[in-house]
Amino acid sequence: MSHLMNTYARLPVAFERGEGSWLWDLQGRRYLDALAGVAVCGLGHAHPRLTRALQKQVATLIHTSNIYEIDLQSKLADRLAAISGMETVFFCNSGCEANEAAIKLARLYGHKKGIEAPAIVVMEQSFHGRTMATLTATGSRKVQAGFEPLLSGFVRAPFDDLEAVRRVAAGNRSVVAVLVELVQGEGGVNVCSPEYLNGLREICDQNEWLLMLDEVQTGTGRTGKWFAYQHSGVQPDVVTLAKGLGNGVPIGTCMAAGVAATLFTAGKHGSTFGGNPLACAAGLETLAIIEEDGLMQNAVEIGDYIRGELRAHLSGIPGVKDVRGVGMMVGVELAFPCGELVTRALAAGLLINVTNDTVVRLLPPLIYTREEARMLLDMLVPLIQEYVAEQTAAGTPQAASHAA
Repeated sequence: MSHLMNTYARLPVAFERGEGSWLWDLQGRRYLDALAGVAVCGLGHAHPRLTRALQKQVATLIHTSNIYEIDLQSKLADRLAAISGMETVFFCNSGCEANEAAIKLARLYGHKKGIEAPAIVVMEQSFHGRTMATLTATGSRKVQAGFEPLLSGFVRAPFDDLEAVRRVAAGNRSVVAVLVELVQGEGGVNVCSPEYLNGLREICDQNEWLLMLDEVQTGTGRTGKWFAYQHSGVQPDVVTLAKGLGNGVPIGTCMAAGVAATLFTAGKHGSTFGGNPLACAAGLETLAIIEEDGLMQNAVEIGDYIRGELRAHLSGIPGVKDVRGVGMMVGVELAFPCGELVTRALAAGLLINVTNDTVVRLLPPLIYTREEARMLLDMLVPLIQEYVAEQTAAGTPQAASHAA
């Protein structure tokens, strides 16, 4: 009997080492990584430059405390402010902690406006974490089930539906903010329309709401920009970030601008480990490598290539509903549950993920080469084709194909 608490449905593989876009298991078998620790390892594994920076920092100073000045934390905050246009940065350890900080900022903002029970608009099919506040904000009954009573203070709207948010604005005076992912990762790699963010900014400005963006998965270059909102001209009030910032070293941030940047004062929020010297050294080096090695442009070029090839090979196949995504976020939606593809891909030496039951999700490292992308396609396309053919032959209910 394992002494590990039963919180994960683990796959039957353990990895011993990694290099670039590849991982090796305990038996020495090699796997192509198309998941990157769920969008964490954008630089791949054992990046030589990051390794040297971390070794140097470990040998110098790992942790002090936020009751003292931390020089590397100030430097990383300055760097994040410069690339994001935000004004202040709070450091924590994970995405859900970053979103917790954003939720607390919204509530402080509401109370400052004299609203006793401030509410936040959140979206269906969203995912913001597994703490009590963030799982309440999450738009998935599967995540929430069994943890009732959930917290109050959230109003839900359909994703990418501006009229629904306008109806909320017209009917609820307690709303103070919107919290939204521009690409829903866990929800099925759902990409919002180009006009959505501009519309949300307009609604927030008209109603004096905070526009809060969850960039935990989309941030740090994964969509081809430092942040997904930078594909538009919109500047948010609050942005959360985590996953790819430390390339595997735990770090999260909640960044704020304007009135939101003034809400936290000493004692209102904190973190024991957040922004310690090791985490900030990882963040600074990761950002430097992404910029100097042109990895955001690579994410655009390789991501477009992968989606284009998937559309070319899967278009018109009954049971394949859509191929979508942006940058190094790729989703292939089937007309039926496809979790079994994860174990079939593993057997073929490929690491992928299935989210929202029916969407094959790919989150490769930003360093992928064209050759590695070709290898991914050579392994994945036949798996999907065979699986869809099996489901079709078995008479599994399916919708018509609409692959672009």
